[in-house]
Amino acid sequence: MDSLNLVLLLGASLLFVGLALGSLGARLGVPSLLVFLVVGMVAGVDGAGLRFNDFETGYLVSNLALAVILLDGGLRTRLSTFRVGLKPALGLATLGVALTAALVGGFATWLMGLDWRLGLLLGGIIGSTDAAAVFNVIQGSGLRLNERVASTLEIESGLNDPMAIFITVLLVGVITVGGDPLGWATLVTLLKQFGIGAVLGAASGVLLALLLVRLRSNEGMHALLLCTAGTTVFALTNSLGGSGFLAVYVVGLVVGNRGGGVGDNVFRSMDSLAWLAQSGMFLLLGLLVTPSSLGDHALDGLLIAAFLIFVARPLAVWLCLLPFAFRWREKLFVAWTGLRGAVPIVLAMFPLLAGINETRLLFDVTFVVVLASLLFQGTSLGAVSRWLRVALPATPEPLQVVPLSGSDNRYLMQFRIEPGARALGKPLSTVGGEFAQPLLVIRGEQRLTVSEETAVAEGDRITWLGPLREKDHLADLCQTVTPSIKRFYGDFTVRGDVPVADLALAYGVSVEPPLPDGLTVAQLFARRIGGLPVAGDILYLGGLRLRVRSVTAGQVTQVGIRLPR
Repeated sequence: MDSLNLVLLLGASLLFVGLALGSLGARLGVPSLLVFLVVGMVAGVDGAGLRFNDFETGYLVSNLALAVILLDGGLRTRLSTFRVGLKPALGLATLGVALTAALVGGFATWLMGLDWRLGLLLGGIIGSTDAAAVFNVIQGSGLRLNERVASTLEIESGLNDPMAIFITVLLVGVITVGGDPLGWATLVTLLKQFGIGAVLGAASGVLLALLLVRLRSNEGMHALLLCTAGTTVFALTNSLGGSGFLAVYVVGLVVGNRGGGVGDNVFRSMDSLAWLAQSGMFLLLGLLVTPSSLGDHALDGLLIAAFLIFVARPLAVWLCLLPFAFRWREKLFVAWTGLRGAVPIVLAMFPLLAGINETRLLFDVTFVVVLASLLFQGTSLGAVSRWLRVALPATPEPLQVVPLSGSDNRYLMQFRIEPGARALGKPLSTVGGEFAQPLLVIRGEQRLTVSEETAVAEGDRITWLGPLREKDHLADLCQTVTPSIKRFYGDFTVRGDVPVADLALAYGVSVEPPLPDGLTVAQLFARRIGGLPVAGDILYLGGLRLRVRSVTAGQVTQVGIRLPR
């Protein structure tokens, strides 16, 4: 009994310290995941003296935690982002991971004098970005990235684990039992990983969404049902030869976008469970490391991390994004956001559990690479996004978001009208646009009747019914217009359906070469961007700088204008 109490005391204390320091670190721009790793290392053999070297337990707990984290990430990913980011993300999650693994593997083989198979194994282990790290750092830094960049990063981090696992398992098999790594069996294995994972995840997600709609339990129970069902799908998919990581991400994606039983309270509960999972996982992984032994391979690990960050990842991103309409700033930011986290450390346990020689070397080098990635890339993400100008001005979160049961992607969203908001004084019927319908206005203690004559006033709490993609547009209308927002979007705002000729005439600018009659501002962006426009896209018109302010269903609806200085 005393030993049980001691374990509970130490475990709860470490979690408390990690969470407290993680919250403080987030304010200072330090990724909380890095804090948890360091706390685990300090509590380990070379610090407080806790000895933990059970890699099998660490592997089991890490897989369980990653399943919960990926489920939560899928729940928060909107299907509308796939319209913009699916194709580039698929390229990065497959070809990008393979290119990164090959480049890093070749460099490690040359640098450390390893057998080429071990070098490529190391490349496969650290070849993919980590969903937990990407989700955590982007959300923790408060960044609001433009949709093209954000959707690509989210989808890539959720989909690239199967390729990294496939490369790692393949090379472990080649080293232990031999065989041809480029044969038909390899292709079949790859197709099974992606195919079974996607199909089983989608089918399970549909069934789970239907079940949650029909259950009358409280929303806290829904979060537990989600986690247990997601973990079940994860384990079942792995046992059938598919990718459990892909399956559980797709389960969250399907359930989150079907609405029904997933409301704001469920998201809050899932957020707490995801925090518990990732904090416990990183603490445990920190305990597995012996810091004194990292010194033997620290220089090699740092050189490999530098090659990964500054050569391999940027080159893979540049090649994979060539066919798509990404600006050079966006490509550079996607390359810099190639964060490594728990997945490479978990993959580094594969050869260790398989009994391959030099596995401790692989584990230690992987850990150094992860530390370097979180330290240099994670802490600088906010500054780099501002330097490259891919971040949009932050918008306030809704007071409440509730899915409408029985409706396809319809949500109740409530916002408070802040001082100096763009919506002030406007008729309520014109504020939300054609896709968001105002249902309720609370002014002080009064509930007002919604009518076309109702004018928006400061402090109003307005509830809209509409698709979740309208959230940022509504938030932009309700927030205070600060000088920084004016600098970003411009002095004035016009609708996307305004003819370009009328805009040029109103501001007295000439357009060369002449544009077709009746061409609207929205159509002009669609022509010149070369792909689907997103908020933040810029083009110039006779000295006017036009920046997309809002997009609905792929069409530019509002554009900010900055006049020539």
